[in-house]
Amino acid sequence: EVHVVESGGGLVQPGGSLRLSCAASDSTACMAWFRQAPGKQREGVAAISRGGITSYAPSMKGRFTISQSNDKKTLYLQMNSLKPEDTAMYYCAADLPPDACYYYTAHFGDWGQGTQVTVSS
Repeated sequence: EVHVVESGGGLVQPGGSLRLSCAASDSTACMAWFRQAPGKQREGVAAISRGGITSYAPSMKGRFTISQSNDKKTLYLQMNSLKPEDTAMYYCAADLPPDACYYYTAHFGDWGQGTQVTVSS
């Protein structure tokens, strides 16, 4: 099991930016982000393979950017042009199956505790 710890969440105004980070205990074939807002279903955000191939949810492509460190142990999510509907707990997932490295399979991996993102004026 891979352990991950998310950080970087907070309160930001609409239109603002945040950068989330996720520190993993080991590098894996695929890492991803997903989110869950109160009363709503879990929603995949983005995924990235060890080779750097990315997958984004259509509603976030162009606003969010997933990236990883050279040693593949740290995952990032740069979020720009944030909207109130982006408010959610954001979770990092590691060790997704390499043949299922997509935003919609983000929850398949080993999760962390999450980091809260609140977009509000």
